[in-house]
Amino acid sequence: MVDPSDIDFYSLGFNFIETKTMFMANHRDGKWDGGRLIPYGDFEISPASCVLNYGQGIFEGMKALKTKNGEITLFRPEENAKRFNFSARRMLMPEYDVNNFLNAVKSVVKANEDYIPPYDSEGALYIRPILFGYGPILGVHSSEEFKFIIFTVPVGPYFPEGFKGIDLEISKEYTRAAPGGTGSAKTICNYAGTMLPAKQAKARGFAQIIYLDAVHMEFIEEVGAANFFAMINGKLATPRKTGTILEGITRESILELASKKLGLEIEERDISYKELFNESCTEVFCSGTAAVITPIASVNLEGNERVFNNRAPGKITNKIYELLTGIQRLDLEDEFGWMTKV
Repeated sequence: MVDPSDIDFYSLGFNFIETKTMFMANHRDGKWDGGRLIPYGDFEISPASCVLNYGQGIFEGMKALKTKNGEITLFRPEENAKRFNFSARRMLMPEYDVNNFLNAVKSVVKANEDYIPPYDSEGALYIRPILFGYGPILGVHSSEEFKFIIFTVPVGPYFPEGFKGIDLEISKEYTRAAPGGTGSAKTICNYAGTMLPAKQAKARGFAQIIYLDAVHMEFIEEVGAANFFAMINGKLATPRKTGTILEGITRESILELASKKLGLEIEERDISYKELFNESCTEVFCSGTAAVITPIASVNLEGNERVFNNRAPGKITNKIYELLTGIQRLDLEDEFGWMTKV
């Protein structure tokens, strides 16, 4: 455990820092136990565990924030609980009661309150619920034992650039998910395959990859682990939900803010990468729990580069960022009922 007094909350990256307490629940004989808070630490696992051999595991990403008056907030946590269960069903694992999920998250946040970065920092307490096949098996089938764990980590911006433009590379070599697969589930299987492409892109000077669809290698899917948005012909466009992209909670919130607060016309559709190189595309950004809203300064495909807004965040990107973060910090009225106080 790292002592909170030893942490510089104003210079955090998106890296692991051990906190004090975690939550653990076990599923055996077809039912969950009550779960409990325990000190953060290691536990034993069989080499034949299902998650180690066949990747039966899912996770969520959430954040706890401090407001100006010291309150602790969670952003739409019930949506994380619902998505967690959606992923569990897809990976043939037991669901976890939504109310119990929310109570467990709150209890872990309260237990690690000293690790929440202050209001005037760019940081948050990242919350990681995980569920995995714990029991030993041989042969491709579901585990009979499962563990549900929630741990927390104080973090800074996901991209070191913060709310500044990042440079992205469009990949014509790698894809993230295919139709009929697990692209819309937040399973661990979806992330290991993106490590090599991301490492190669970063070695070439890019922050991440824009993945295209696996069928045509033309339509934009995701930015690494973030959803994609573009202003095209004055409309806010984002890839439609086809089962191959993660159905982001921040994504849904942005669409609602853009429509109801900014009066923008929304398009959920196939977006060809070619559109990014046309003048009709005026600004682009990506979003997620970790990324929040991150402006995209440029996109590059095989040496052809398109720079947006002289690398500065666009007007719409700025407005949506201010609205979203203002609501999350309770600096703006939460008229949508999105925030939960801990």
